[in-house]
Amino acid sequence: MKVAYIFRSNMASTYQLATMILPQLEEGFHGAEVVGMFFFDDNIYTLRSGDPVGERLAKVAKQQNILLMICDQCAVRRHLAEGTLEQCGRGEVTAKGTVEGVTAGCFPQLYAALGPNPPDQVITL
Repeated sequence: MKVAYIFRSNMASTYQLATMILPQLEEGFHGAEVVGMFFFDDNIYTLRSGDPVGERLAKVAKQQNILLMICDQCAVRRHLAEGTLEQCGRGEVTAKGTVEGVTAGCFPQLYAALGPNPPDQVITL
């Protein structure tokens, strides 16, 4: 089964991701193929360059071909993207100051990126 995670709830990336999902992915017993992760609000801070959890996740994502995307509007508001709020949702915002492999976008960009390898389930945490 293929899954995509949306980290929406307060501290989902520092709790569910950092202490459950990521260790399972690193050790190879997560039980599902993760094809993408989409981060909202303060959860995007986990993907800042130098963040220990973010750096571990970037390594796993590269090895396992997992999409890492941050909400473009959340990233612009938190100075982790180049672009303006008016450009959000159009694919014109780029991530900056993040771990390797992170892209910025909104739902249209998420759908396009996951299109060639769609998940069977989307899990919002």
